[in-house]
Amino acid sequence: METLNVLWFKRDLRLRDHDALRAAAQGGRVLPLYCVEPGYWALPDTSYRHWNFIRGAVADLQASIADHGGTLKVRVGDIDDVLNTIYETHGPFHLHAHRETGNWWTFERDKRVHRWCATRGVVFTEHLQHGIWRGGELNRDKWAADWDGMMGEPIRSVPFPIHWEPCESDVLPGADALGLAHDGLEHTQEPGRDAALETLRSFLYERGETYQRAMSSPLAGADACSRLSVHLAAGSISIREAYHAALKRQREVAGLPANLKGDWPKALQSFIGRLHWHCHFMQKLEAEPELEWLPMARAYKDLRTTDAWNPKHLEAFEQGTTGYPFVDACLRSLKATGWINFRMRAMLMSFASYDLWLPWQESGKVLARWFTDYEPGIHWPQSQMQSGETGINTVRVYSPVKQGYDQDPDGVFIKRWVPELSGLEGKDLHEPWRLTLPLADYPDPIVDHKKAVAKAKAALFAVRQTAEAKAEAKRVFEKHGSRKRRGRPARKAAPKRPTGDERQAEFSLAPAKGI
Repeated sequence: METLNVLWFKRDLRLRDHDALRAAAQGGRVLPLYCVEPGYWALPDTSYRHWNFIRGAVADLQASIADHGGTLKVRVGDIDDVLNTIYETHGPFHLHAHRETGNWWTFERDKRVHRWCATRGVVFTEHLQHGIWRGGELNRDKWAADWDGMMGEPIRSVPFPIHWEPCESDVLPGADALGLAHDGLEHTQEPGRDAALETLRSFLYERGETYQRAMSSPLAGADACSRLSVHLAAGSISIREAYHAALKRQREVAGLPANLKGDWPKALQSFIGRLHWHCHFMQKLEAEPELEWLPMARAYKDLRTTDAWNPKHLEAFEQGTTGYPFVDACLRSLKATGWINFRMRAMLMSFASYDLWLPWQESGKVLARWFTDYEPGIHWPQSQMQSGETGINTVRVYSPVKQGYDQDPDGVFIKRWVPELSGLEGKDLHEPWRLTLPLADYPDPIVDHKKAVAKAKAALFAVRQTAEAKAEAKRVFEKHGSRKRRGRPARKAAPKRPTGDERQAEFSLAPAKGI
């Protein structure tokens, strides 16, 4: 009897451009599996909104597999127990999955699965999904070229035929069954494959022309940014698909008359750069999983100690009651929608780290729970970078007042999310503490920005000037630093021209069920 191939879906909830599916289908019978792991959903960086979106994406995957003649085996429980049950029923099998750069919990779980497989003669193959490499595969000096090479490969079509193994499935649990209470989410993006394709299409052909100049605005950015991050985090679309589609659109724009190109060339080039950036940051956590709680430069480990920060500051941060209107508007908007643009994410972490002197591990958990597109490999290195604890990045402190004037000069965003201030205008709105009479229903600033930042910078630079910190900076750069190409600008990598059967896998933005 041919070997059973168990295809373990994690954050790769699609059928197209899925190397693990292709390998499993080539190996014989395929048993597709999704495991809902209660232990994961009990973690302090997971939330109702995460499961709300993932549940929809898994349901969409179920429908896609059904359209292709199979059944997705959904099981609730520890993956070890689920695999054990399959083993007892079928005997040894070949386990396929994509590599996952998740949090420490998933890292330890994957190691546990490897040990389980090794003791039972089960082959476990983890396939490359992103441009991220492990162990001896990683060469930081060649990383950019390797990324270009992988992303330039043809998109994989859905295999045909797929010999699905018949199976039964549990019902996908609701949030209550996983102990996930509603967390204030009011609006979310539509999950699933078709929604991901439409989001990409509308960005590349309609919404994205102002991307470069509008991405910093919490108002304009909600429409001008790609909004693909949540779909990439769930794996409803692959980053290679986004890359191919962007290059295709770039070629189309290049062929337009000059008067019709508008700002598209700059927007598309900036977007492609962000796709590189996505994997560059994930590579950091893959290379050093401890970055979820340890600073890249260990010299900063005790910078924000337990007795040095005020829990009430964290509480005000969570509630969006810091007394800084623009900060509170961003926090409340994020809590209600699950998304905010990157510049505001950086400002929020900067404010938490410098103004409130909160450890990035604590404020980072709050933001991780609120970001529906939470990607650990991006989130934790970014949290450290915005907090000044990488040892190699420029210290960037955002003024919460200046950012409000710059990004929301008319106060439209503030008035929407901080209705207590809706009757104010201009300076009174951005700096209500300057009013002669205090506001009854809005707090005074929780800290004095200038004084708090001056104290924070003094503490940070006192560490940065030590011999230990300087030595660590060199180590951090060698392990995690970006390697900029020298000499002439690098040529943009173009996808390899597909040949033979690969032609059917050329990227199309037309939604197709199950594709």
